[in-house]
Amino acid sequence: MKRYLLLLFALGYGVAAAGREVIPFNEGWRFYFQSEKSSDNARSVTLPHSWNTDPTAGQLFIETTGCYLNTLHVPASWAGQRLFVKFYGAQSVADLFVNGKLVGSHCGGATAFVFEITDRVRFGAENDLLVTVNNSTRNDVLPTSTDINRYGGLYRPAELILTSPTAVSPLYLGTDGVLVHPQTVSSEKVAGEIEIHLTSRTEENCQLTLDIIGANGRRVFSQRQRVRADGNPVVVPFTVEQPRLWSPARPALHTVKVTLTTTSGKILDSTTVRTGFVSRGWCDNQLTINDKPIAVRGVSLYHDSALSGGTPTEQDMDADLRQVEDLGANALRSVVMPHAQYFYNRCDEKGFLVWVDIPFHRAFLSDVAYYPTPQFEQNGLQQLREIVAQHLNHPSVTMWGIFAQLWMRGDNPVRYIRQLHAEAHRLDPSRPTVACSDQDGEINFVTDLIVWRQDVGWSKGTPDDVTVWRDQLRSKWSHLHSAIAYGGPGIPGHRAQPYRTVPDPNCMPEERQTRFHEGYTRNLQGDSLLWGMWINNLFDYGSTRYPYGVDGKGLVTFDRRTRKDAYYLYRALWNRRSPTLHLTGKHTTVRAGEQQVFRIYSSAGVPLLRVGADTVALHEYAERQYQSDTVTLPLGRVVVRASAGKLRDSVILRIGSAPAPRPKQAPRRTGGR
Repeated sequence: MKRYLLLLFALGYGVAAAGREVIPFNEGWRFYFQSEKSSDNARSVTLPHSWNTDPTAGQLFIETTGCYLNTLHVPASWAGQRLFVKFYGAQSVADLFVNGKLVGSHCGGATAFVFEITDRVRFGAENDLLVTVNNSTRNDVLPTSTDINRYGGLYRPAELILTSPTAVSPLYLGTDGVLVHPQTVSSEKVAGEIEIHLTSRTEENCQLTLDIIGANGRRVFSQRQRVRADGNPVVVPFTVEQPRLWSPARPALHTVKVTLTTTSGKILDSTTVRTGFVSRGWCDNQLTINDKPIAVRGVSLYHDSALSGGTPTEQDMDADLRQVEDLGANALRSVVMPHAQYFYNRCDEKGFLVWVDIPFHRAFLSDVAYYPTPQFEQNGLQQLREIVAQHLNHPSVTMWGIFAQLWMRGDNPVRYIRQLHAEAHRLDPSRPTVACSDQDGEINFVTDLIVWRQDVGWSKGTPDDVTVWRDQLRSKWSHLHSAIAYGGPGIPGHRAQPYRTVPDPNCMPEERQTRFHEGYTRNLQGDSLLWGMWINNLFDYGSTRYPYGVDGKGLVTFDRRTRKDAYYLYRALWNRRSPTLHLTGKHTTVRAGEQQVFRIYSSAGVPLLRVGADTVALHEYAERQYQSDTVTLPLGRVVVRASAGKLRDSVILRIGSAPAPRPKQAPRRTGGR
């Protein structure tokens, strides 16, 4: 590690007259479990790192405390500067020790945090760093209820930040110290304030220069003023005439640059952030972006995959967003907690609308999601502040999720929800709050928007029964800004078992998931009562609380390799740039019955279906959804082909005789006569 940092310094990464330097701090770590009692057998690791590498490990999934060691050589030439260490994520509670002394703690696995270590290190010498990380559930750290795997570890990157004694603060809620607050946004003018947090060991007077660079690379605003770095934030009003606004169709981005100099002109620090100017509002129960209504077609995204567990790479995130694009969705929800900053940078560039949750969440009926203790409530508020501050500059972030699927049992959480809602608006008046609810009552009347988590027609009845719920919502609660979130599990290869009198809870036929989504889209797509439809989920995600170690509600499997039939349903309905043709049921190629019905999703026009050598008639049973009448097939191998325009799809089926029904067993005698 000493050689690594000295090499960086020699290559020009040491502090220079131009201000701060940022040095990656991902190499040279050694890991061991606290239960090992000694670091003698510590393993060399590179960040990001998690000690749970297998997302489907079941009972082997470990909730414990892990220890990360590093040796940091601090050159003597850095004396007189300030040194910070930034971790972009630790799941879930972290403590940092430098040379055996506690520097600080952070509680919450979703956000970045920064510690200053200037007074703890020895310049011109090697320094020992120890980070302890615990991923166990605690009743004073949110979330206390979740079905996601908390993989544990320093699961996002880390870096060292070297600055002059007076600098733009890296310490403010884990941000870069620059927060952009547009207050008036139109195509004629953007006006607002930029909040800049400074830190100084001398409270010296300095010059602050603020520049805003437009999407075309030209400076559109500049302000220079004298400030005193006394710990109070500096607020600079700004105005941009004739701005290029950010929108999903045209995601224009601006760069905000802050430079600190001495009164004699020497550069003390310089930092930049990227943002976009966008107005959000409502008209006729539709979200408006820059005064234009937009129908929200959203998908929920969790944070892991079978490929990388809980430490997704930038390539993983890019691949996931390409699937969002291919589906035709224009919005996504970061469920339970935020994704990495890189993820939202890409959303800014691609024009997605994003809903970011705070980790106030209930997963199972037996869980306690809300503890009315000062420690719990302060942690929730602190995590909210960090989430808002760290994502405020992202124009793609459109709403703050305050809670998800809380119940109205035991201690009533409404008072606390009101407190979270008010704090979110204090921190950011420009965005609405939102909640995902599956309960009745006053819990639904706090946030600006409400998304109803609905499963009518899944456990009983049919998906068409959702119309009864919709009509009740329209007659009683149409004044609410309502959307819907829904989904059910389906695993490719599972098939219905009609001979069973008691359903197998471990059997999750993909066909059942498909019919559920078809019913909801048929009855709700385009309904003016709802400002959005949110699909649970785009991808299966790891959860030791479910069979097979995954939640199977995704439209795509956990390994990202198999798109389920429901994926193509939404692609046919939502993707306007690339046509869809898809034969459903291709994951079940061996079929017992000779009589079959075929369904096709097509946005390329009316498809043509050939079964063997015969052409089979189709009828459109819902928008872009086609179905044949019952077709009697010969036993053995049958080729099924579909075409529409230039698109082709096919499947080879193996048709066998239906299995004989299982014989009924006589009841077992358990006693005397």
